Amino acid sequence: MSSSFFVVITLCLVFLHWYKTEKIKETALAATRAHCQNQQVQMLDDYIAFKSLGFKRDKSGGLQLLRTYSFEFSSTGDERYNGRITMLGAAVASFYMEPYRINVL
Repeated sequence: MSSSFFVVITLCLVFLHWYKTEKIKETALAATRAHCQNQQVQMLDDYIAFKSLGFKRDKSGGLQLLRTYSFEFSSTGDERYNGRITMLGAAVASFYMEPYRINVL
């Protein structure tokens, strides 16, 4: 087989990995927006940033990629707080939000 065939296959595999990663990031962003809305805080910059990648076993014992993204939010509009969303495969595994001030009227 020619080397160009392997180049094409490699490029296709890289594209498929990138596409799947972008879909997972979109899922994480939508889940973060919904979580912030449920917590009655404002997600700042409408952006999540990739932080780490690892492996973890899911409930059935299969090995999955564990991706962590960070985001910023505000409860009063004055301060910025940090949060994290962790994705196990394509599903939300957990959220973490720094302790934040609650605006009491």
